[in-house]
Amino acid sequence: MRKLIALFMLAGIMFVPVFANAQEAPADSAAAEATQAVEEPAASPTVVDDEIVAEEQSFHQLIKEKFIEGDPLYMTPVLLCLIFGLAIALERIITLNLATTNTKKLLLKVEDALASGGVEAAKEVTRNTKGPVASIFTQGLMRYAEGIDMVEKSIISYGSVEMGRLEKGLIWISLFIALAPMLGFFGTVVGMIFAFDTIEQAGDISPTIVAGGIKIALLTTVAGLIAAMILQLFYNYLVSKIDSLVIDMEDASISLVDILVKHKLTGK
Repeated sequence: MRKLIALFMLAGIMFVPVFANAQEAPADSAAAEATQAVEEPAASPTVVDDEIVAEEQSFHQLIKEKFIEGDPLYMTPVLLCLIFGLAIALERIITLNLATTNTKKLLLKVEDALASGGVEAAKEVTRNTKGPVASIFTQGLMRYAEGIDMVEKSIISYGSVEMGRLEKGLIWISLFIALAPMLGFFGTVVGMIFAFDTIEQAGDISPTIVAGGIKIALLTTVAGLIAAMILQLFYNYLVSKIDSLVIDMEDASISLVDILVKHKLTGK
């Protein structure tokens, strides 16, 4: 209770000068405003963030308008190629990044497990590790009793299987890369045919008559080329990522065979 009373007293003490200044302010406000208007120069115009927002909106509006001007009948297939291609590319990027394994660390774990608990302990390590390299190691260790030759053959065979899994989906991205410009060129041909039909019907070659068909022709071509370029960038990244993973698998497989030979775990 004492703390509450003290708090109210402190608030009252702080409020009194503020209230007094507030009452004095109306008396001098007119003179102060007049003096300020004379002494202070006019405020310089400021740049508001609404202008930036308006520019961004105008850019999106421009894209939307060009899409409509290019005729949605021919622009929509190109857009679908871009959307499906990007969806597959993003799925592949996530999958390949999850498949990346620290092969040096895995080899050290396998070697320690072989030294301490034998092949079964090494298989337990590889089974608990995700990624294609660990899967190849597991297949190789499962054939250790049949000799080192069978281990190598098993690693090579299962390596091909894992490589096929890594390359899954690339064929569809390459299809969309080839299909998007073709659809754009198809719109180009249709637009030019429409332009010549308009010229034939009007009997005149004025720009206003043929502008509609030529616009469709140019916009569909540009859209197809842009979609193909974007997908080509993702495709090249995926190919380079797969190549690096394959090289890691080959190096790790050779190292695994060397470890098996070193510990004389060839099925004897």
